[in-house]
Amino acid sequence: MLELLQSPEAWAALLTLTAMEIVLGIDNVVFISVLVAKLPPEQAEKARKLGLALALVFRIALLFMLSWLIALKDPVIEIFGKGLSWRDIILIAGGGFLLVKATLELHNSIEGEEHGQEGGAVQKAFMVIIAQIIVIDLVFSIDSIITAIGMAEDIEVMIAAVVIAVAVMYVSSGPISAFVAKHPTTKVLALSFLLLIGMVLVADGFGFHVPKAYIYAAMAFSLMVEIFNVMAKSRQAKKKGALGVEGVPAKPAERTTH
Repeated sequence: MLELLQSPEAWAALLTLTAMEIVLGIDNVVFISVLVAKLPPEQAEKARKLGLALALVFRIALLFMLSWLIALKDPVIEIFGKGLSWRDIILIAGGGFLLVKATLELHNSIEGEEHGQEGGAVQKAFMVIIAQIIVIDLVFSIDSIITAIGMAEDIEVMIAAVVIAVAVMYVSSGPISAFVAKHPTTKVLALSFLLLIGMVLVADGFGFHVPKAYIYAAMAFSLMVEIFNVMAKSRQAKKKGALGVEGVPAKPAERTTH
């Protein structure tokens, strides 16, 4: 362990791997933020923390199953002349799940079919959302850890990178979840991101690798435009609030003399 702390190569691997894990974790945070937005505040906070805790547990557990993960790259079935490994099958299934889930959520958001829930219905919704988070946590964990295996040789470095990345995800997920809940239009944007991520996962599973830099650049640009849109709407709302009913600034109350 002391040798790793004194090794420049280990520190370089840690920084690189941490950055990669944080970037890959963006997908996880977006998915969790969209799901928990449907729950009451107390339940949403609990689901968010549990979802990120599960992400950490899955990633560390998978790190100790390196030989099994490496075997996931070996083809197990052939479809249309294309050999698919267990990793490919998991990515295709996970991407398909994201496509279906994001499409249904978009339909509910646009058609306005989301309704308040009470009592047992809230608890049932909470358990369903946790189950969905577990599924997608597993998919993202397998993808990120298999990538990590090719970037670092020491499991201590991998675990440290995963812990730091999940800590960053935990800190950032709160503001992101609050922002999505406060601004409904950002939920539609987030669901669009999930559709894009789902298609990329499916394509990756079938061997069509899309550079992640293009995906995240597009997401960053769209997010920047949405932030400007939210700022413009907020400024317009403040202007309307400062004006009277007829669009004239309200007169200050006259002072009475005694």
